[in-house]
Amino acid sequence: MAKKQGKKIRVAFKKNRQRKVRNNKLSSHRMDEQLDSQYMDATERLTGKGDLTRHRTVMGVEQETRDGTAIVIDINESTCLKGRVIRSQGLNSVVQAEDGRRFDCTVRRLVRTMSRDDRNAVVAGDHVLIRPEGDESQAVIERVEPRHSYLSRGSKRREHILVSNIDQAVIVVSADDPPLKPSLIDRFLISSEKGNIHSIICINKIDLVDPVEFQPLIGVYAQMGYDIVLTSVVAGTGIDRLRSLLKGKQSVFSGQSGVGKSSLLNQIDSRLLLETATISQESRKGRHTTRSAVLLEIA
Repeated sequence: MAKKQGKKIRVAFKKNRQRKVRNNKLSSHRMDEQLDSQYMDATERLTGKGDLTRHRTVMGVEQETRDGTAIVIDINESTCLKGRVIRSQGLNSVVQAEDGRRFDCTVRRLVRTMSRDDRNAVVAGDHVLIRPEGDESQAVIERVEPRHSYLSRGSKRREHILVSNIDQAVIVVSADDPPLKPSLIDRFLISSEKGNIHSIICINKIDLVDPVEFQPLIGVYAQMGYDIVLTSVVAGTGIDRLRSLLKGKQSVFSGQSGVGKSSLLNQIDSRLLLETATISQESRKGRHTTRSAVLLEIA
C-alpha cells in the first residue's frame, strides 16, 4: 500500500502563556507629556491576534484513530530508527530500538508543544521514530505513532495516559490488607474499556481470608465475561494460571499501592527483583514502590 503524501495542516499548539490582561487603570499611569513620539513609534510591539498565535502550519497526514483524528507529522525517516518507549519521565525517555539498542531520548519541541487532550506527549509503550545524535546512546524522539490502546486516569483538566499499545490490563486488588474495594475494580474496568484494553481481575493475598467470601463478587464479574484469578505469593496459589494468562500478551499491572503488584511479578519471573515494601502499620495502606510505568520482559 502506497504511503500517503504529507500535506500542509493547520494545527493548534499548547498555551504557553496567559492571555494578555487589558489595563483599565489608565489614570494611575500618567504619561510624561514630554515623551518623544518618535521613541514611541520605535518601540511599538506588534503581536498576533488572540488565539491565532497558537496555530501553525505543519507537514503531515491526518490519520483516523479510535478516538478521532491524529496528525502524523512528516519527518526524514531515512535518518531515524523505529523503537518502543520503555520508560518515560517528564521530557526524558528510554527507547529500545528494533535492533535491541537503548537510547536516552529527549522529545522534539514540535511533538511536545502540539495541542492535545492528554497530559503526556510520550508515555511508556509508545511506538516512536528516533534520530540518534551525539553520543551513541543519545537520541531525539522525532515522531510518536498513533496509539491503538492505552490506560489512563483522570487529571484536573486533561487525561493522564499511563501506558499505551498494550493488550490487556491485570487489575490487582488484595483480599485483605488493604481491604478489597469493588468500586476501585469498577474504576479500572471503565478505564480499560475506554482505552480498548481487555481486563483480567486478580485478587491477591487470598491466603488471608476464606475464598468463599468472594464467590458472589467473583460470580458478578465472571458473568460479565472477565477473567478472574485468585493468587497468593506466600502460598504460591494461582501463579501458574496468571502466568498462562500473560503468555503471548503485552500486559499492564495496575492497582493501588500495597496490593502486591511487584511481588506477583517477582514470583512470575524471579529475574526481575522489583522493589517491594510492607503495609504501613499506622495507616494500613501500601507504600509507593513503583513510581512510573516501565516495560519489562518476563520469561
